[in-house]
Amino acid sequence: FVQLLTEPFQAWTGFYTSRSTLKGIARRASSLLSAGESFFTQYVRKHPTSSICKCGALKQLQSLRWAVSEVQHHDGITGTESPKVKDMYVNNLMYGMFNVKKLMASIIFDMNNAKKNGEVYSSVYNKDSGIPDVDQYVVVYNPLAWNITTFVTVSVSHLEISVYDELGHSVPAQVQSSAESHSTYDLYILVAISGLSYRKYSVKPLNGKQSAFIGTSVKYKRKDITRADQQSQQLLPVVNSCYQVLFDQNTNLMHSITERETNQTVQLTQEFLEYHVNGDVMKGPISDNYLFAPNASAVPVSKAVELEVVSGNLMAEMRQYFYSNVTAQDYIYAVYTRMYTVPEGYDGKLLCHRIEQEYSVGPLELNREAVLRTSTNLNTRQLLYTDSNGYQIQKRPFKAYVNNTVARNYYPMVQTAYIEDDTTRLTLLAERAHGVSSQGNGQVEVMLHRRLWNNLQWDLNYNLTLNDSSVVRPVIWLILGTKALTSILYQTSSLALEHRPVVMFGALSGHKPKLPGQLQQNSVHSSAVTVPPNLHLQTLSIPGWRYSSNHAEQVHSIHMGKQKQGDADFSRVLLRIRHLYEVGEDPVLSQPVLVNLKSLLKGLGSVMLVEERSLTGTWDVNTLKRWKWKTAQYPSKGFSNSTEISENCIVTVHPKEIRTFFVYFQDQ
Repeated sequence: FVQLLTEPFQAWTGFYTSRSTLKGIARRASSLLSAGESFFTQYVRKHPTSSICKCGALKQLQSLRWAVSEVQHHDGITGTESPKVKDMYVNNLMYGMFNVKKLMASIIFDMNNAKKNGEVYSSVYNKDSGIPDVDQYVVVYNPLAWNITTFVTVSVSHLEISVYDELGHSVPAQVQSSAESHSTYDLYILVAISGLSYRKYSVKPLNGKQSAFIGTSVKYKRKDITRADQQSQQLLPVVNSCYQVLFDQNTNLMHSITERETNQTVQLTQEFLEYHVNGDVMKGPISDNYLFAPNASAVPVSKAVELEVVSGNLMAEMRQYFYSNVTAQDYIYAVYTRMYTVPEGYDGKLLCHRIEQEYSVGPLELNREAVLRTSTNLNTRQLLYTDSNGYQIQKRPFKAYVNNTVARNYYPMVQTAYIEDDTTRLTLLAERAHGVSSQGNGQVEVMLHRRLWNNLQWDLNYNLTLNDSSVVRPVIWLILGTKALTSILYQTSSLALEHRPVVMFGALSGHKPKLPGQLQQNSVHSSAVTVPPNLHLQTLSIPGWRYSSNHAEQVHSIHMGKQKQGDADFSRVLLRIRHLYEVGEDPVLSQPVLVNLKSLLKGLGSVMLVEERSLTGTWDVNTLKRWKWKTAQYPSKGFSNSTEISENCIVTVHPKEIRTFFVYFQDQ
């Protein structure tokens, strides 16, 4: 994203948020593509004589790969296309996602020989599918190459539920009323899964044995926040092992967060505001898909807030509903805040240290731009940090301008933004792109939604007025703590948010084997692929095309018309490994990492050859002459080749480095 100024009063910062729903679908589709590719790659390597058509499976994956690539167009993911083109992007993404979900369900079906015992169907991040009123199981795939401990959520029709693992052991779970539906309940299942593996859980109606914990609800009266008595505050605490969050019962708003390890308390409040924008070019600057041009400062939209707290042994959910006034019938915004308590025996570091928030925003009135403003008592000097392309953090100091200061201090938040003082940092992690700004000391505001119309002839000709009447449901995780703690947590947490587990449901019918045989463990789980916590296995896929290692030869064949459609090469795997940390960011995690590729991929077969490639996989790095930049450490500059791979296939991954390989396996 690049901020462009076409005139002194115009700022191209609106597209950071335009078409938020499309931005969210595109990010989820990209994550599902990565999960589907790694799942299929392991299946092919471990089941060479499987019943699934491998070439057909590649086409299913390619349908989503194409859709994900297509939406990266500069008038795609940006939200600057017409509604007709947006619908095309969404349809293609949904079709590709359906294909990959179907493929993953088929692989589960095939590996467990379930053809006579039931069926598997899949859903991704979707609680609405629900679970049928029969004995059934939940399959959860971890798309990250780390061991994870997290919660997955499914809808159930009964309050009294039991959950078991493959061996018939009871699994911690909590069931509670749904904030979205009066006819179903939300079941939160605590899952612990090895890297790039899946596990299966049986969900059964209660039969007198151990049941899921039941969350209890307490509703607090709607409060007029404009008449709150600040002299007699009554504070409601919600606590887990890492945080204490206080809510002001005079306003039903968040009051403060205490990080319990350091006992550091930060005053923190949140409110929704809207920027009003002009739609008549004769009356001044306009906002559109590209531009953000507010008339004035943002205006608070809510005068009354309701609060409901649903709490149980494993989690607490605070549901805040924001109304235009005390007597309004329908709420206009909502926040669902979740905090988790992890039982002994589970690694709950990441779960405990995040405060999850899900928002409901819209439909907006015309020519409104909705933001969530978080205000703290941190002395940030109005300095904001955001990620650049989801990769490196950039400092964003507030600058005063003669015209349109608000919009020109908006920046893209691809995944991460934070504010800090000398000791404490508040980090925000997002699962889709947003515009973000700090309009005051100790503040960070995230633009969540836009609905616009204007009479600019160019916009009317191309239907680029962004009359988006949808309801958006973005998710942001908050992490509060010392700079050292948040530096460690935010990288792994941001990936955990982006690559959430893939959930598939299976219903058993006819003959029903008894536990544990019904859900016995499988080869995917027994041979996990795991990298150290400062690395991310970014790609594990079968490219699906025959490609000469000599790029010049490949191009020449194409130009000469000799390139023909060949069979896919299923013995070659594309592997990318990324170092998450920058130099000096952490004394331990910022160090270079040695990776034994044979050991890492031993569960996939015997590695015969490893060939390092350029980032895209196109070039053999040994044929490249890469420029070496002049630095203080290396004052001379010149051409240099990449680090060689040892005979034992051991490679070194340096801070912020991405290394790409073709890995060739022995035929099975």
